[in-house]
Amino acid sequence: MERPGRFNGMRHIAFTMPNLEECVQFYTEIMGMEILNHASDNLVYLTCGNDNLSLGRSDLPASGVQSMDHFGFIVDTKEQLDAWFNYFKAKGVTMLDQPHDHRDGARSFHITDPAGNVIQPIYHPAISGQRFS
Repeated sequence: MERPGRFNGMRHIAFTMPNLEECVQFYTEIMGMEILNHASDNLVYLTCGNDNLSLGRSDLPASGVQSMDHFGFIVDTKEQLDAWFNYFKAKGVTMLDQPHDHRDGARSFHITDPAGNVIQPIYHPAISGQRFS
């Protein structure tokens, strides 16, 4: 059987965390995401407009809940990336590094959400500025 045409990118990711309300507040108030659906007291769906982030409540301890390295949010320009860095720093977000350039022309830095998940805001010339419907 032949493989179907390529996927159109990854636009959905789901996490569980014990501090759900704190994480929802972080993603909406600090990251600027919108709530798509508050499905229950234990499940909230968020969006930037062309994606879907699912946050679910877990009764596991905050440390070591996830086994993922990081996930990224695309920005359109290097200047926008630097503006996000300054904004997160001013808001007291945990910063793991400073904006740095990659060999492929990308630029990024890393932060953590209240559950300890690592987020990489990134400008990448191959995908930044693209719009999907």
